[in-house]
This record gives sequence, structure tokens and C-alpha cells, in this order.
Amino acid sequence: MEEDVVVRWKKAIEEYPFSMDQIIPHGSYLMNSGSPDSGTLEKTRIAMLDECHRCERLGILAYNFHPGSTTGKCTVDECIQTIADTINYVIENTKFITLVVETMAAQGNSVGGKFEELRQIIDLVKDKSRVGVCLDTCHIFAAGYDIRTKETYEETMNEFERIVGFNYLKAVHLNDSKGDLGSKLDRHEHIGKGYLKTAFQWLMRDPRFDGIPMVLETPEGHYSQEMELLYNLEKNKENNM
Repeated sequence: MEEDVVVRWKKAIEEYPFSMDQIIPHGSYLMNSGSPDSGTLEKTRIAMLDECHRCERLGILAYNFHPGSTTGKCTVDECIQTIADTINYVIENTKFITLVVETMAAQGNSVGGKFEELRQIIDLVKDKSRVGVCLDTCHIFAAGYDIRTKETYEETMNEFERIVGFNYLKAVHLNDSKGDLGSKLDRHEHIGKGYLKTAFQWLMRDPRFDGIPMVLETPEGHYSQEMELLYNLEKNKENNM
């Protein structure tokens, strides 16, 4: 990355009302930090380290990524150990960036669809001050965590607190879901147009999420309307979804 890119980035950031702790880029989807294949794992670690070095040059404090997959060739526990080893490797070779593991939809051989799996990864990371979790609303719903009613929302968030801990929550991806509860379908939908529907009113009014960066990953074309809808929910305004 050329130095002029860094200069232009920092100048552009000054023009917008965002602090650096509100910016959280997404790692490449092609990486597998838990791969049982040595060649794939080496390429992943090189790519992750390069991306994190770029983030640090830009002053970005956190880096979000999908944890990885067993590819059907190793156990979940073995994959979790490899993911943690990858995180430890990147942390040891960077200065300050926090690595943020995303909740997954439990699709195929992916790891991270259960809160317990995220906890296992965290437990194996040496410097726990530099690891966190990104909660994706579509992913957890597809993985079987119901957040549609006040009761089920509280049950799910209390389970997250008990197993992972809100102290590790570093970001939220706000997405409705094209798939139903437990479908394991990782397909994002516009806010209020999928199966989650009213779930967002509980999250937007939950003080445990205050100050946590929230990112829309819904299909393009409706971002301004979706942001207005979410802001209105936060303000407890009536809103038909």
C-alpha cells in the first residue's frame, strides 16, 4: 500500500464524524484460518497478516473475519485450535489491532455457529485483550438462536453473555434473514423484509449494544431507508415493519 493512500485515507476520515473505533473492515471471504490443509493455512495467515498490517497503517483498530471451516477433513476442536493459533500468530506479528471473530450461520462445515465454539476460540487466544466477537443477526438466527420476540431475544442474549460475554462484543452486523430459524442459510435480506422482522426493535433498544459499531450488510439499494428505520426503532418511535 502506497503512502499516498494512507495520507488520502486519513484526510478523508477527518471529513466524516466517525471515530476509528467505529470502523471495522471485513477480511477476505476466501481465507480459512482453521484450514486442515497446510498450504491453504499458510496462504490464509500471510493474507490475514498483510490485511492487518494495512489496517494498522491506516489507524484502524479492529479487523473482522469469518473464523473458518473444517472442510470435512478435521474435527471441530482441531479447527478451533488452528483458528486460535492463527489469531495468536497475527497478534504476535502486529502492534495493536484487535481480531474480531464473526458468528456464523452453521452452514456446511463452518465453525462459529455456536456461542460455545466462539468461547473455545477465545479461551485459546493468549492475549485476550486483542480478540473479540462480531454478532451477525442473520447468522445467529440461521444457526438456531431466536431473537424475534422479547422473551426469545432475552434468552439468546443472556446465553451470549453467559457463554461469550458482552465484554468481547466488538461489532454487530445488522441483517434480516432470507432463511427461517435454524435454516443454516447464510442469505441476508433487507431489514424488516425477512424472517427476523421485529427482532431489530429489541436489539436497537438494548443498552448492552450502546457504543458498539453496527454495520448493514443487506442487499444494496435501501441503506438510507434501513438506517432511518433502525434509528427510529432506537428512539422507540412506532414503526410498522
